[in-house]
Amino acid sequence: MEFADHFSGHSPDYRRFRPGYPPELFAWLAGHAPALELAWDAGTGNGQSAVGVAAHFRRVLATDPSPEQLAQAETHPRVRYAVAAEQTAELGDGGTDLVTVAQALHWFNFERFFAEARRVLKPGGLFAAWAYNHSRISAEIDPLVRRFQEETVGPYWAPERVYVDSGYAQVPIPFAAVAAPSFAAKHEWTARLFLEYLRTWSSVKAYQRRHGVDPVDEFAEELFAAWGGAERARAVRFPLVLRAGRAA
Repeated sequence: MEFADHFSGHSPDYRRFRPGYPPELFAWLAGHAPALELAWDAGTGNGQSAVGVAAHFRRVLATDPSPEQLAQAETHPRVRYAVAAEQTAELGDGGTDLVTVAQALHWFNFERFFAEARRVLKPGGLFAAWAYNHSRISAEIDPLVRRFQEETVGPYWAPERVYVDSGYAQVPIPFAAVAAPSFAAKHEWTARLFLEYLRTWSSVKAYQRRHGVDPVDEFAEELFAAWGGAERARAVRFPLVLRAGRAA
């Protein structure tokens, strides 16, 4: 495959265990788009963001280069899924109201993608990209997860991870900035469910390939102790970094 494919091998788990996105985020996008006719969700993965966008827009094109990811996508009457790289939208010039990228912009070739986004967006069209990084659970748990992320599997993150760590500040977005409020994904998860989320990380998969063992298994007992039990439910927040811009 011509793209850096970190997730096709565990697409079902990605759909089941990755956090979703808050409805208020999609309402904000709809409120700032010039119209609610057409949106393009690039790097849609399993379609989480595409379905959220479709709650407000009449038509959504959702593209991803991974057929395995798209095979897990939730069907929706206003969403059309297509296997395509980030530089191929199969949309006409200047007719798209919204272009979104959820948890995927750091994998893109920026020059090719933004050229396509500029082509398809109508004047005044909205671009928005968001990502989550560190979860927020409790003062006892958060440092443990941070250590696992940065030390245990830290050497196994792909180089593109630096863009997420910097809140996409290093991404050369070629649109006039639009100020956005803070959003967060919120879930009630047990410790066991949280561990399944960790297993979807590309760094965890790389660690497994290198060492032949699962670092999440080795982390489990420490997490269970801090969590208060494997089956205890806790509030888990994922603050989102959102960068938005408007086409000229």
